[in-house]
Amino acid sequence: MTTTTPSPTLLQLAERYGVATSYHNWRGEHVEVPAETLKAVLAALDIDVTDEHTLTEALRAADEQPWRHGVPPTTMVRQGSAGEVAIHVPHGASVDAVAVLETGESVPLQQVDNWNGPANIDGLEVGEASFRIPNDLPLGWHRVRATMGPEAAAQAEMLGYRPDEDARLVATGALIVVPERPATQLDEPVWGLMTQMYQLRSRRSWAVGDLADLQVLGQWGAERDADFVLINPVHAPDPVTPITPSPYLPTTRQFIDPSILSVEAVIDEVVVASGKSSLADVVDASTLRRLSDLTRDARLANTGEMIDRDRGWLAKVEALWLLFKVAVRLDHERWRAFGDFCDEEAEPLVNFATWCVLAEQFGSDWREWPEALQTPHSPEVEAFRQQHALRVQFYAWLQFEARQQSIATQDALRDAGMSIGVMRDLAVGVAGAGADAWALGPAMARGVTVGAPPDAFNQLGQNWGQPPLRPDSLYLQGYEPMRALLRNAFAGAGALRIDHILGFFRLWWVPAGASADAGTYVAYDYDAMLGVLLLEAGRAGAIVVGEDLGVVSDLTREQMRQRHVYGTQIMWFERDAQGRPKAPADYRVECLATVTTHDLPPTAGYLELA
Repeated sequence: MTTTTPSPTLLQLAERYGVATSYHNWRGEHVEVPAETLKAVLAALDIDVTDEHTLTEALRAADEQPWRHGVPPTTMVRQGSAGEVAIHVPHGASVDAVAVLETGESVPLQQVDNWNGPANIDGLEVGEASFRIPNDLPLGWHRVRATMGPEAAAQAEMLGYRPDEDARLVATGALIVVPERPATQLDEPVWGLMTQMYQLRSRRSWAVGDLADLQVLGQWGAERDADFVLINPVHAPDPVTPITPSPYLPTTRQFIDPSILSVEAVIDEVVVASGKSSLADVVDASTLRRLSDLTRDARLANTGEMIDRDRGWLAKVEALWLLFKVAVRLDHERWRAFGDFCDEEAEPLVNFATWCVLAEQFGSDWREWPEALQTPHSPEVEAFRQQHALRVQFYAWLQFEARQQSIATQDALRDAGMSIGVMRDLAVGVAGAGADAWALGPAMARGVTVGAPPDAFNQLGQNWGQPPLRPDSLYLQGYEPMRALLRNAFAGAGALRIDHILGFFRLWWVPAGASADAGTYVAYDYDAMLGVLLLEAGRAGAIVVGEDLGVVSDLTREQMRQRHVYGTQIMWFERDAQGRPKAPADYRVECLATVTTHDLPPTAGYLELA
């Protein structure tokens, strides 16, 4: 990639969109980002960077953007602090505003002075009115609703106003009230276990460890006063073989890997739902034989030294399909609960289940599918979904069963005496070929991938091949993608570890075709990201741990300290000024201290070299 010096307009535009024009590398040296990188990153945000004229027009559009929304797409306030929201209307029009709470209750907002003059947007004079948000609103995902009379309908449509049933003009935007700090914190030090779920095999496992195995380990730990079990990410991989071995490169972060389901637990639920005493009373003889054969083959895979994900999954998905075809015929409370689950998860669940079935037929890289199937909203995808409705329902049911077993596992560990229980791990991103990249569409940036700049451990930098969420799209969507992601991550967990929490502040975007060191940082609204994180953590009654290792800014650790998000310390790296290992008493108080992480050599390797 050639490098040229950015023009002043390009620098200004990049800064407006949070794209770093310079940074300090791991050696502390100041690095200027070349124009080519800035243009590639801005293009991934759908900004025309053709020439100086288009850059100037893009800068003007960025200045006008707030004025084009009757109500801001997202307004966030911390509970206990008053805020303001700017409402835009055709100049001279009167407007009222209320906060519509999750409960449906409406709270009137008081208008306050605003001395900003009108702005001319595409020939329309747009005025601005400010309203105060009370400091006593409850935590939650609310809405700001602005209402004006019908007299300015033609002009107000440009600002997002639409007529309601009374012919009044209405515009709305997300209002998120978040906590200052986590609702759940520890009063005293605790300790726990760390394990990789797939490695947690027992004699009854189907090639990989499952949630029943996790219960056994957790209860063993609870008997020895452990308070949690930290597991690797259990996000769903592709549903077709070969299964991606890395839990940090999933197809989705919102839904669970169904391979961690205990088939025996599903069998028990089906038998209970049927009202019979055994599986033999529920299924025919051929199905019973096939389930027995699958069980034997999958458990045989446990005898090998290497984990055979493919063999285990092929056996498990067939067995679960056989059990699903029984469950779908039973009118039982658990099946009705599945219906409620589908209603709650709504479109994202339907899209994910549809993607799984599409992947079975066309392969796991949606970018190689027929063009008409490359978006979840096409008529062709809807037709496919209807044609394969039962198989789509099956993949949704797997998510329901995984959710139920996850909650049961968490309850079992808490009942055994653990104060935290399961600590889940949230990966940084997803595969570009996968379900989230397909379903989230414009919410994810194209033409760039996430990685890491050069550091002391990897002086070439890293490219993880993951498309990033766009910070502008998160704002426009009221942070709904993050809400859905985190709500599911906390389900069945007493704590959540955020891998590379730096990603809540900034991510290293690498242009397609460029080397990993030719990227730059793109900033995220960390106040909003942390706010959503703490809101969902509070609703789950869970604590939050951020992995703040590597090239992490002072701002990241300062904000974590202020918001009481636990950090991470690794024993091998903790040294005093003389280079001697620190005593644990000298570690940070609010941190998760471990001997090693998934990124480092096994502890046995360190000890052998020592």
